[in-house]
Amino acid sequence: MSASPDDHCGYVAIVGRPNVGKSTLLNRLIGQKISITSRKPQTTRYPILAIKTVGRRQAIYVDTPGLQKSPRRAINRFMNREVYNAIEGVDLIVMMVEALFWTEEDDFLVAQLDKHPVPIILAVNKVDKLKDKSKLLPYLDKFGQMMAYIDVFPISARKGDNLESLEQRILSLLPHGPLCYAVDQMTDRSQRFFAAELIREKLMRMLGAEVPYHLSVVIDEFSHQGAVVQIMATIWVERPGQKAIVIGKNGRLLKEVGEQARKDMEKMFGSKVFLRTWVKVKEKWSNDIRALQELGYHMQGRVVDIPE
Repeated sequence: MSASPDDHCGYVAIVGRPNVGKSTLLNRLIGQKISITSRKPQTTRYPILAIKTVGRRQAIYVDTPGLQKSPRRAINRFMNREVYNAIEGVDLIVMMVEALFWTEEDDFLVAQLDKHPVPIILAVNKVDKLKDKSKLLPYLDKFGQMMAYIDVFPISARKGDNLESLEQRILSLLPHGPLCYAVDQMTDRSQRFFAAELIREKLMRMLGAEVPYHLSVVIDEFSHQGAVVQIMATIWVERPGQKAIVIGKNGRLLKEVGEQARKDMEKMFGSKVFLRTWVKVKEKWSNDIRALQELGYHMQGRVVDIPE
């Protein structure tokens, strides 16, 4: 890729507590579904790079799991470690909070970001839900006193409100340097990765409050057979009762999950997909470091040492 003196390129981490809208924001900024979403907290488990090139400026967005103040299980500590790793070396941070709803986890995030010298933009999300917009100004003033944010943007990631202004500000802050990716590349993740994530998204959306946090999806086979992508996937849960819930009565829930995931895969991959899924039990995998490693929870190609 030939470099231009007008090139600007940089990494932009999107961080926040669980369920504040980070993945929705990322998908809106990119203009395509890159990160899976659901109404449940902790839907995102891995940092995902999403690349957008506008002219000679390339923003490499890093969607991160929600940072948790008191992670109880190994999987939660893994996700926290992924957040810390993701914000090291970025050029800009977008910190997301929810309008008029501040928690201890937001305080915890502020304390962590205070250690990083890079510019921080505050994105105050879900302003579309406010009935009385006059309450927002004192709320924004309070934020401005907590940290030296370079800018503050009230936004609605769901509806797209004020995202154009936010994006322009992000692009204006990118450092000078050659583009890191081809101008038409949108992510660094493979189709195999997205296949697993799309299955997990459907499970997150269709299951009750607890089961989604005790399951993981592993792609056992991903191959191209002519014009058809063949995918074999295993859904791992922690107890036989959870297996029965995921399968559903007469296999209906698992069939519906497979149908919805397959349709999204065909749309994303641009080809026909043949998908088969199995459900298996691996007891207490979410709190077992070795089991996490076996299920593919690694960081930057190496096994993660997750502190107790």
